[in-house]
Amino acid sequence: MVMKVSKLVGEHFKEAPADCTIESHSIMVRGGYIKGVGAGIYSLYPPTKRITRKIENILREEMDNIGGQEVLFPVVMPASLWKESGRYDSIGSELLRFTDRTGTDMVLGMTHEEASVQMCRVAAQTYTKYPYMIYQIQTKFRDEPRARGGLIRVREFTMKDAYSFHTSWEDLQEYYQVCYDAYMRIFRRCGLKDFIAVKSDSGMMGGSVSHEFMSLTDIGEDTLVICPECGYSSNMEAADCKVEPDNAFEEAPLELVETPDMKTIADVTKFLGRTPKSTCKAVVYQENATDKYIIAYLRGDLEVNETKLRNYLKTEIHPAAVITAESGIVEGFIGPVGGADCRVVFDKSLVPEKNLICGANKVNYHYTGFNLTRDVPDAEIADFAKSYEGAECPVCGKHSIVIKKGIEIGNIFQLGTKYTKSMGMEYIDKDGTTKNPIMGCYGIGVGRLAASVCQESHDDYGPIWPMSIAPWQVEVCNLRADDETVSSVADKLAKDLDAKGVEVLYDDRDVRPGVMFADADLYGIPVRAVVSPKTCERSAVEVSYRDKSARFDVSIDEAADKIKSIVEEMLAQYK
Repeated sequence: MVMKVSKLVGEHFKEAPADCTIESHSIMVRGGYIKGVGAGIYSLYPPTKRITRKIENILREEMDNIGGQEVLFPVVMPASLWKESGRYDSIGSELLRFTDRTGTDMVLGMTHEEASVQMCRVAAQTYTKYPYMIYQIQTKFRDEPRARGGLIRVREFTMKDAYSFHTSWEDLQEYYQVCYDAYMRIFRRCGLKDFIAVKSDSGMMGGSVSHEFMSLTDIGEDTLVICPECGYSSNMEAADCKVEPDNAFEEAPLELVETPDMKTIADVTKFLGRTPKSTCKAVVYQENATDKYIIAYLRGDLEVNETKLRNYLKTEIHPAAVITAESGIVEGFIGPVGGADCRVVFDKSLVPEKNLICGANKVNYHYTGFNLTRDVPDAEIADFAKSYEGAECPVCGKHSIVIKKGIEIGNIFQLGTKYTKSMGMEYIDKDGTTKNPIMGCYGIGVGRLAASVCQESHDDYGPIWPMSIAPWQVEVCNLRADDETVSSVADKLAKDLDAKGVEVLYDDRDVRPGVMFADADLYGIPVRAVVSPKTCERSAVEVSYRDKSARFDVSIDEAADKIKSIVEEMLAQYK
């Protein structure tokens, strides 16, 4: 059915509110795509609903093609499920908890691992049922503290999440690659061009292997570490940091040096004629649960990757806000030799260095000649330095690392038995033994994907939707609704296109051409057909593309067939 602009719900604005600082957010507010309801909560107008429905159809096709079975889990779940898995207490305030009228603890689902196990733990009790994958497209709620960017980061969202169950790690790894490939197809079919998959931190999801799919954009919140030489890629939170030894100074004995009022690396290195590379830096943290101090040492030119450090320590930490005198930690002069009685960890960047400057745990004094392997032979060594632009690639060894920003548009995890074991899901294997199934999970945010496409594909006037997910395929613009001839041609063209199966938005309003074209740019529809007194004089319809790549006349009699073939050619690019 032809949709007329005069009847379309939604409104356009010349300017977006001041808090719309991201292009896609501004466009989707100005263009009548979304309506804010609360912080990170939006209603979707018809154009966005049509876009997300097409994305969902692509998701279903690809999930069905790899053996997925569609199910539906509840949004509201009893907290008992999350208590079984252990996540009810381990997840913070992002999980919305409440009690129902009977006093039962409940949660709003932000993810559905627990629900998937609860659904299948009775239904799949023998190895003959495995492997299998179930998926849903469902509303979720995450009480996100930093909602921003319209649909880029929200609290309520629609997500496709899938869960696979296997009897061996080899089988999971094989299927994981199948899902990886399906995700690459999904994003291409939705019209994204500049996206990559990166190694990632599993976070609250758990598991040993995970990847995030990132749309590369300067407005992204995720920092990515990429090697263009060999293709290595990782989220900063999981990236290896490989550095060459400084080797600027030969090995020397540990020597106490007076450094009056010099508490910073800059002051000390200037005084001693050295560089930050030749220092051992101390960063003090505290455990969230106990407030116990932890000192992390690394080379002075590097920064701590707190996610890697947190994962290594297996505890939540925060930078120490206050260092008490009783701790024995001497602020500004903290060092690894004869230091405070607390947990101390060293980054691997310090291992090859033979002559570093470090604090002496004595006011106004530092050591030179510090050698970790010699001076702290029982050091606890880990990898928690943050990668940086120009760093050595951990795969190919070239100094080619570049840092980029990205929006996470999907993720996949090898979960293992984290949930099946804790929730008592078991099956009888072919050898008669009882085992826990091995899980994988796979997620894509529908609204975020739509907003990411808009962010990547737009100009100063509005979005440029790819044909595969555009709200309508063709917009017919009637520039003179009061002219009988023009309206007759435009009405017939819209009806003929609709009859041929083309999705049509028909601007039938009696407005100025400038207003109509400005609105058409905000709709972002790939193909535009303009009917005006001048085109009718030429017995033609003016056809143009939203990306401004072409504009040409087509005869009125041939217009519907020609436009339909254009639509089919554009759609073929996304198969």
